[in-house]
Amino acid sequence: MTRIFDNRKLILLTNDDGIEAAGIQVARRALEKVGTVVVFAPRSERSGASHSFSLRQPLEVIWKDADTVSVDGTPTDCVMLAVRGLLPRKPDLVVSGINHGPNLGDDVTYSGTVAAAMEGTLLGIPSIACSVTDWRKAKFHVAARFLGSLATLVLKRGLPRNTLLNVNVPNLPGHRIRGVRFTRLGKRIYRDVVVKRTDPQGRTFYSIDGEDPGWMREAGTDFAAIEEGLISVTPFHLDLTHHAAVQKLMTWEKFLFRELRS
Repeated sequence: MTRIFDNRKLILLTNDDGIEAAGIQVARRALEKVGTVVVFAPRSERSGASHSFSLRQPLEVIWKDADTVSVDGTPTDCVMLAVRGLLPRKPDLVVSGINHGPNLGDDVTYSGTVAAAMEGTLLGIPSIACSVTDWRKAKFHVAARFLGSLATLVLKRGLPRNTLLNVNVPNLPGHRIRGVRFTRLGKRIYRDVVVKRTDPQGRTFYSIDGEDPGWMREAGTDFAAIEEGLISVTPFHLDLTHHAAVQKLMTWEKFLFRELRS
């Protein structure tokens, strides 16, 4: 069972790479300089889990120590369990990461890292998702140092309502980082293909494969910032409504109602 936390700011740390991942360990050490850190993270890698959660499924929760918890579930499960029942008080900040690999552009819709921060925001807690833009040889210390500074600022100044921050840090030494830029989401160019395979027993299987995706080159995007050697910070808003489209599509209402009644 978790200990009763002190009067320092309480930071809930999670990820989608699993509780043993290098990124979350480095993030923890950086955030412990900012506040009291409690880790609720998936037992194993749950990359690509997006915002899924284990509705009505029993989840095994293992307390590895007083403030480190392994959850047999998704990143969203981790945040929900921590905030809604297993922590003695509501965290002051939710941090998800540091992720092994980028979360840029359209990829964020698949990301368990981003989804955990989204869940924190839905629960009314300022939240940050943080990634290093390399899957294979990620160096986390620059990202961790930046994350500590950003967490300090968010705890001091807060974030706009229903807004989270998605951070991507180039996989570069600190002296090669050229700055910080607040950005908008870019657009991915996917090259996925469906591959059909047959096993020796004659059963057919399909897999999704293909080349690494590219991106549309547009100024002001998260992709552009990373290419320029800048840390990208993208504010996300949870209101997905296209408000201009609502006004335009209202002209369809009478027609649709007439069709319904005819």
